[in-house]
Amino acid sequence: MPETRTVALVTLGCARNEVDSEELAGRLAADGWRLVEDAADADVAVVNTCGFVEAAKKDSVDALLEANDLKDHGRTQAVVAVGCMAERYGKELADALPEADGVLGFDDYADISERLQTILAGGVHAPHTPRDRRKLLPISPAERQASTVALPGHSQGGHSNGALSGTDASATADGGPAVDLADLPEGVAPASGPRAPLRRRLGSGPVASVKLASGCDRRCTFCAIPSFRGSFISRRPSDVLGEARWLATQGVSEVMLVSENNTSYGKDLGDIRLLETLLPELAAVEGIERVRVSYLQPAEMRPGLIDVLTSTPGVVPYFDLSFQHSAPGVLRAMRRFGDTDRFLDLLGAIRAKAPEAGVRSNFIVGFPGETEDDLAELERFLSAARLDAIGVFGYSDEDGTEAAGFEGKLDDDVIAARLARVSRLAEELTAQRAEERLGDTVRVLVEAVDEETGEVTGRADHQAPETDGQVVLVSAGEAWQPQPGTFVTAKVTGAQGVDLVAEPLGGAASVGAPAGPAADAATAGPAVVGR
Repeated sequence: MPETRTVALVTLGCARNEVDSEELAGRLAADGWRLVEDAADADVAVVNTCGFVEAAKKDSVDALLEANDLKDHGRTQAVVAVGCMAERYGKELADALPEADGVLGFDDYADISERLQTILAGGVHAPHTPRDRRKLLPISPAERQASTVALPGHSQGGHSNGALSGTDASATADGGPAVDLADLPEGVAPASGPRAPLRRRLGSGPVASVKLASGCDRRCTFCAIPSFRGSFISRRPSDVLGEARWLATQGVSEVMLVSENNTSYGKDLGDIRLLETLLPELAAVEGIERVRVSYLQPAEMRPGLIDVLTSTPGVVPYFDLSFQHSAPGVLRAMRRFGDTDRFLDLLGAIRAKAPEAGVRSNFIVGFPGETEDDLAELERFLSAARLDAIGVFGYSDEDGTEAAGFEGKLDDDVIAARLARVSRLAEELTAQRAEERLGDTVRVLVEAVDEETGEVTGRADHQAPETDGQVVLVSAGEAWQPQPGTFVTAKVTGAQGVDLVAEPLGGAASVGAPAGPAADAATAGPAVVGR
């Protein structure tokens, strides 16, 4: 580029989007762009949108409009939409939102630098016409690894100057000129395989997500994600391990594995139990102190996976189980499996091996055809399940989903009333579950220290970032101020809703060495999400 351009990445949605943003950041940094935090300081503001539910889509549009306002009184010259909403709607979004100077789909990620340069120069990159990305990959999972379809988070190729293939950078995945690792800016991860992305961290906290896979083969009637994320395809274990090792050099001490469905990992690599093999290897990576697995399907849980999740040192007994409901009729209408008693049996099997295990789940109320008896069955399950964190959502039609065409739709006021009712119950139950942990000894990763109040906050093994509450550490003895990234052993002395209050055990002796640089901010959020 003739001059250094600046770019800011604004990320909305889930942890998978955060990984995608860091891939884009890596590609842009490798091509000479300077990354800035504030969109007002950027030539281009790239908004990584969420396309999951209506509220998330509205947040994405609001973020694009807010970034567009900067063009009137700041440095910003262009606003570009990427991510799930941009992929899902493409040209339709561009037509409806002319304030966006570009709408880029997943196929544009490998050429993100070129696309942004074109837009900055006043050119136009035509937005794509949306298509069902499930049809881009072979039906047989075993044949998908050879595909060249763009897969954010483990896409083929590196950056536009030549993709790195192998740690010695002796050749490129696409046959282009080799790139010397020394040419990469500091803090940019080299691609380590044909599907390994470049990556640049956008935060400095001790926690980072790593993608296990992309897409989903399940066909839940309420979910549109497979249509724009595509069919399920695993990343190779060597790429996952290589990325974890690099993250450890960047000060990361906790890795969270993410995908649309982690329990399916390995099925396209010939081993449905590959996750059970990979987890001990990840936990053995030097510098990684805690490995967490998210997005688990109850119907695909198996005894061997439970064993590994509950008995492997360094792997926390944490179960993010996607129950969605527990009434059999509603679950079948959702094209899902299970019922209250089967789900309780699963939780019993987990807690028999790890009584302290953390469990969270999301639920949809007001699904078409849901009766009062169905709602009562869900409440029966919630009351018996002793979940640590519960997300509750009111049903809404999603474009292109089978459920959008179902009969038996409930009135909006009925859905709102059921949402409020179950959310209140969830708040009570998760607060009770937190109180059950009084007296427990927990290992807390410190994530933030308030400079004004000195309050120290972090997360225990049973708490995932942003969704599951936090631990407030209170020292009864001498003043102390551990650094973010430090692990502290503490005794739970109180509960505040889903949050815990804990006192470090043994004073300074309970404080481990910092595992990473200072966290940007506390990341904990409420246990119940109702919208």
